[in-house]
Amino acid sequence: MSLSDTISDYRWRFNEYASNVIEERQQQLKRGAGACAVLLLLGGGVYWWTSVRFHQPPSIFDSPVDDVFGYLSMADFSKLPLEERLAFLLSLADRFRNFSQGDSAAAAAFLAGLAGPAREQATQNVRLLAKDILAQGAAGYFDVPESERGNYIDSWLLRWMKTGERAAKGEEGAKNEETDEERLKDLKENAKRGEQRRGERGAGAGGGGESGATNPLPSLTTDGATRFLDFWGSDVESASTPREQGQIVRFLGDVRKRMLQ
Repeated sequence: MSLSDTISDYRWRFNEYASNVIEERQQQLKRGAGACAVLLLLGGGVYWWTSVRFHQPPSIFDSPVDDVFGYLSMADFSKLPLEERLAFLLSLADRFRNFSQGDSAAAAAFLAGLAGPAREQATQNVRLLAKDILAQGAAGYFDVPESERGNYIDSWLLRWMKTGERAAKGEEGAKNEETDEERLKDLKENAKRGEQRRGERGAGAGGGGESGATNPLPSLTTDGATRFLDFWGSDVESASTPREQGQIVRFLGDVRKRMLQ
Protein backbone atom coordinates (compact mmCIF):
# COMPACT_ATOMS: atom_id res chain seq x y z
CA MET A 1 0.00 0.00 0.00
CA SER A 2 1.36 3.36 -0.96
CA LEU A 3 1.84 6.21 1.47
CA SER A 4 -1.05 8.07 -0.13
CA ASP A 5 -3.39 5.08 0.36
CA THR A 6 -2.31 4.74 3.98
CA ILE A 7 -3.04 8.39 4.69
CA SER A 8 -6.44 8.10 3.03
CA ASP A 9 -7.28 5.00 5.06
CA TYR A 10 -6.38 6.70 8.36
CA ARG A 11 -8.35 9.78 7.36
CA TRP A 12 -11.42 7.65 6.60
CA ARG A 13 -11.12 5.85 9.95
CA PHE A 14 -10.68 9.12 11.84
CA ASN A 15 -13.70 10.67 10.15
CA GLU A 16 -15.79 7.60 10.97
CA TYR A 17 -14.63 7.69 14.61
CA ALA A 18 -15.32 11.44 14.91
CA SER A 19 -18.74 10.98 13.37
CA ASN A 20 -19.62 8.25 15.86
CA VAL A 21 -18.37 10.36 18.78
CA ILE A 22 -20.38 13.40 17.63
CA GLU A 23 -23.52 11.33 17.13
CA GLU A 24 -23.19 9.80 20.61
CA ARG A 25 -22.67 13.21 22.19
CA GLN A 26 -25.74 14.52 20.38
CA GLN A 27 -27.78 11.66 21.75
CA GLN A 28 -26.47 12.38 25.25
CA LEU A 29 -27.34 16.06 24.88
CA LYS A 30 -30.85 15.20 23.70
CA ARG A 31 -31.36 12.86 26.64
CA GLY A 32 -30.03 15.52 29.02
CA ALA A 33 -32.26 18.21 27.51
CA GLY A 34 -35.26 15.91 27.77
CA ALA A 35 -34.51 15.19 31.42
CA CYS A 36 -34.16 18.94 32.12
CA ALA A 37 -37.48 19.61 30.39
CA VAL A 38 -39.19 16.96 32.50
CA LEU A 39 -37.68 18.42 35.68
CA LEU A 40 -38.77 21.92 34.70
CA LEU A 41 -42.29 20.72 33.99
CA LEU A 42 -42.44 18.87 37.28
CA GLY A 43 -41.02 21.81 39.18
CA GLY A 44 -43.40 24.21 37.47
CA GLY A 45 -46.29 21.92 38.24
CA VAL A 46 -45.38 21.74 41.91
CA TYR A 47 -44.98 25.54 42.07
CA TRP A 48 -48.34 26.05 40.35
CA TRP A 49 -50.05 23.56 42.65
CA THR A 50 -48.67 25.11 45.82
CA SER A 51 -48.51 28.80 44.94
CA VAL A 52 -50.39 29.80 41.82
CA ARG A 53 -53.42 27.55 41.48
CA PHE A 54 -56.82 28.94 42.39
CA HIS A 55 -58.00 27.98 45.87
CA GLN A 56 -61.70 27.22 46.19
CA PRO A 57 -63.46 28.87 49.14
CA PRO A 58 -63.72 26.74 52.27
CA SER A 59 -67.02 25.44 53.56
CA ILE A 60 -68.41 28.18 55.79
CA PHE A 61 -70.01 25.96 58.40
CA ASP A 62 -67.64 22.97 58.33
CA SER A 63 -64.22 24.64 58.22
CA PRO A 64 -62.19 26.06 61.13
CA VAL A 65 -62.73 29.75 61.78
CA ASP A 66 -59.11 30.54 60.84
CA ASP A 67 -59.58 28.96 57.39
CA VAL A 68 -62.80 30.85 56.73
CA PHE A 69 -61.48 34.25 57.76
CA GLY A 70 -58.12 33.47 56.17
CA TYR A 71 -59.78 33.09 52.78
CA LEU A 72 -60.91 36.72 53.00
CA SER A 73 -57.23 37.73 53.07
CA MET A 74 -56.33 35.74 49.93
CA ALA A 75 -56.25 37.14 46.40
CA ASP A 76 -58.35 34.15 45.32
CA PHE A 77 -61.37 35.64 47.09
CA SER A 78 -61.51 38.46 44.54
CA LYS A 79 -61.21 35.98 41.66
CA LEU A 80 -64.64 34.60 42.53
CA PRO A 81 -67.62 36.00 40.59
CA LEU A 82 -69.36 38.81 42.43
CA GLU A 83 -72.43 36.73 43.28
CA GLU A 84 -70.26 33.98 44.80
CA ARG A 85 -68.37 36.48 46.94
CA LEU A 86 -71.63 37.91 48.21
CA ALA A 87 -73.00 34.43 48.96
CA PHE A 88 -69.78 33.63 50.87
CA LEU A 89 -70.10 36.79 52.96
CA LEU A 90 -73.79 36.25 53.66
CA SER A 91 -73.06 32.69 54.83
CA LEU A 92 -70.18 33.98 56.96
CA ALA A 93 -72.54 36.53 58.52
CA ASP A 94 -74.97 33.71 59.33
CA ARG A 95 -72.23 31.71 61.04
CA PHE A 96 -70.92 34.79 62.82
CA ARG A 97 -74.31 35.42 64.44
CA ASN A 98 -74.26 31.88 65.83
CA PHE A 99 -70.61 31.71 66.89
CA SER A 100 -69.77 29.62 69.89
CA GLN A 101 -67.51 31.11 72.55
CA GLY A 102 -64.56 29.19 71.07
CA ASP A 103 -65.31 30.41 67.54
CA SER A 104 -65.56 34.00 68.76
CA ALA A 105 -62.19 33.75 70.51
CA ALA A 106 -60.56 32.18 67.44
CA ALA A 107 -61.98 34.87 65.15
CA ALA A 108 -60.85 37.66 67.48
CA ALA A 109 -57.34 36.19 67.70
CA PHE A 110 -57.09 35.80 63.93
CA LEU A 111 -58.26 39.35 63.19
CA ALA A 112 -55.98 40.79 65.88
CA GLY A 113 -53.01 39.04 64.29
CA LEU A 114 -53.85 40.01 60.73
CA ALA A 115 -51.01 42.25 59.56
CA GLY A 116 -48.63 42.98 56.72
CA PRO A 117 -49.40 41.63 53.22
CA ALA A 118 -52.38 39.60 54.46
CA ARG A 119 -54.02 42.68 55.96
CA GLU A 120 -53.39 44.69 52.80
CA GLN A 121 -54.85 41.91 50.65
CA ALA A 122 -57.96 41.77 52.84
CA THR A 123 -58.34 45.54 52.45
CA GLN A 124 -57.86 45.25 48.70
CA ASN A 125 -60.52 42.54 48.57
CA VAL A 126 -62.97 44.93 50.24
CA ARG A 127 -62.11 47.63 47.72
CA LEU A 128 -62.59 45.25 44.80
CA LEU A 129 -65.90 43.98 46.16
CA ALA A 130 -67.29 47.50 46.47
CA LYS A 131 -65.88 48.44 43.07
CA ASP A 132 -67.45 45.40 41.41
CA ILE A 133 -70.83 46.17 42.99
CA LEU A 134 -70.67 49.70 41.63
CA ALA A 135 -69.25 48.67 38.24
CA GLN A 136 -72.00 46.08 37.78
CA GLY A 137 -74.61 48.68 38.69
CA ALA A 138 -73.11 51.28 36.35
CA ALA A 139 -72.89 48.85 33.43
CA GLY A 140 -76.55 47.91 33.80
CA TYR A 141 -77.55 51.55 34.21
CA PHE A 142 -76.10 52.61 30.89
CA ASP A 143 -77.62 49.60 29.12
CA VAL A 144 -81.21 50.70 29.78
CA PRO A 145 -83.02 53.49 27.91
CA GLU A 146 -82.66 56.91 29.50
CA SER A 147 -86.38 57.03 30.29
CA GLU A 148 -86.03 53.91 32.49
CA ARG A 149 -82.90 54.89 34.38
CA GLY A 150 -84.72 56.39 37.35
CA ASN A 151 -86.57 53.11 37.94
CA TYR A 152 -83.29 51.23 37.47
CA ILE A 153 -81.66 53.26 40.26
CA ASP A 154 -84.62 52.58 42.56
CA SER A 155 -84.41 48.82 41.91
CA TRP A 156 -80.64 48.84 42.38
CA LEU A 157 -80.89 50.67 45.69
CA LEU A 158 -83.66 48.37 46.92
CA ARG A 159 -81.64 45.30 46.05
CA TRP A 160 -78.61 46.41 48.02
CA MET A 161 -80.67 47.69 50.94
CA LYS A 162 -82.24 44.25 51.25
CA THR A 163 -78.85 42.57 50.88
CA GLY A 164 -77.46 44.75 53.67
CA GLU A 165 -80.39 43.90 55.92
CA ARG A 166 -79.99 40.21 55.11
CA ALA A 167 -76.31 40.33 56.12
CA ALA A 168 -77.00 42.25 59.32
CA LYS A 169 -80.08 40.40 60.54
CA GLY A 170 -80.29 37.06 58.74
CA GLU A 171 -83.15 35.78 56.64
CA GLU A 172 -85.77 36.01 59.37
CA GLY A 173 -84.57 39.30 60.81
CA ALA A 174 -84.44 40.90 57.36
CA LYS A 175 -88.15 40.34 56.77
CA ASN A 176 -89.55 43.84 56.67
CA GLU A 177 -93.19 44.87 56.62
CA GLU A 178 -92.34 48.02 54.68
CA THR A 179 -93.24 48.20 51.02
CA ASP A 180 -90.59 49.08 48.46
CA GLU A 181 -92.15 52.53 48.16
CA GLU A 182 -91.82 53.06 51.91
CA ARG A 183 -88.23 51.86 51.86
CA LEU A 184 -87.34 54.31 49.11
CA LYS A 185 -89.11 57.14 50.92
CA ASP A 186 -87.13 56.42 54.11
CA LEU A 187 -83.93 56.15 52.11
CA LYS A 188 -84.41 59.52 50.46
CA GLU A 189 -85.32 61.20 53.72
CA ASN A 190 -82.21 59.78 55.38
CA ALA A 191 -80.10 60.85 52.40
CA LYS A 192 -81.37 64.41 52.64
CA ARG A 193 -80.71 64.55 56.38
CA GLY A 194 -77.24 63.10 55.83
CA GLU A 195 -76.50 65.67 53.14
CA GLN A 196 -77.63 68.44 55.47
CA ARG A 197 -75.48 67.17 58.35
CA ARG A 198 -72.48 66.86 56.08
CA GLY A 199 -72.95 70.44 54.91
CA GLU A 200 -73.13 71.62 58.50
CA ARG A 201 -69.96 69.70 59.43
CA GLY A 202 -68.17 71.10 56.41
CA ALA A 203 -69.16 74.65 57.30
CA GLY A 204 -68.15 74.18 60.93
CA ALA A 205 -64.74 72.76 59.99
CA GLY A 206 -63.92 75.39 57.41
CA GLY A 207 -64.71 73.08 54.52
CA GLY A 208 -62.81 70.09 55.89
CA GLY A 209 -64.40 66.67 55.76
CA GLU A 210 -63.89 63.39 57.43
CA SER A 211 -61.12 61.28 56.02
CA GLY A 212 -62.36 58.02 54.55
CA ALA A 213 -58.97 56.40 54.12
CA THR A 214 -59.64 53.87 56.85
CA ASN A 215 -63.43 53.65 56.62
CA PRO A 216 -64.86 50.13 56.81
CA LEU A 217 -67.19 49.07 54.01
CA PRO A 218 -70.54 50.70 54.84
CA SER A 219 -73.67 48.60 54.53
CA LEU A 220 -76.33 49.50 52.01
CA THR A 221 -79.10 49.62 54.57
CA THR A 222 -81.27 52.74 54.68
CA ASP A 223 -78.89 54.47 57.08
CA GLY A 224 -75.73 53.34 55.33
CA ALA A 225 -76.57 53.97 51.68
CA THR A 226 -75.23 57.52 51.54
CA ARG A 227 -72.01 56.47 53.29
CA PHE A 228 -71.63 53.65 50.79
CA LEU A 229 -71.64 56.18 47.96
CA ASP A 230 -69.05 58.26 49.80
CA PHE A 231 -66.92 55.13 50.20
CA TRP A 232 -66.27 55.24 46.45
CA GLY A 233 -64.27 58.43 46.61
CA SER A 234 -62.28 57.44 49.69
CA ASP A 235 -61.18 53.86 49.07
CA VAL A 236 -62.59 52.24 45.94
CA GLU A 237 -61.53 54.52 43.12
CA SER A 238 -57.93 53.29 43.27
CA ALA A 239 -59.09 49.73 42.49
CA SER A 240 -60.85 50.73 39.25
CA THR A 241 -59.77 51.04 35.65
CA PRO A 242 -60.20 54.43 33.92
CA ARG A 243 -63.23 53.09 32.01
CA GLU A 244 -64.84 51.83 35.22
CA GLN A 245 -64.10 55.11 36.97
CA GLY A 246 -65.82 57.09 34.23
CA GLN A 247 -68.96 54.95 34.31
CA ILE A 248 -69.13 54.73 38.09
CA VAL A 249 -68.67 58.48 38.62
CA ARG A 250 -71.54 59.24 36.24
CA PHE A 251 -73.71 56.51 37.73
CA LEU A 252 -73.13 57.61 41.33
CA GLY A 253 -73.81 61.22 40.40
CA ASP A 254 -77.22 60.20 39.07
CA VAL A 255 -77.86 57.93 42.08
CA ARG A 256 -77.16 60.80 44.46
CA LYS A 257 -79.46 63.12 42.51
CA ARG A 258 -82.19 60.48 42.59
CA MET A 259 -81.82 60.03 46.35
CA LEU A 260 -82.00 63.79 46.98
CA GLN A 261 -85.07 64.42 44.83
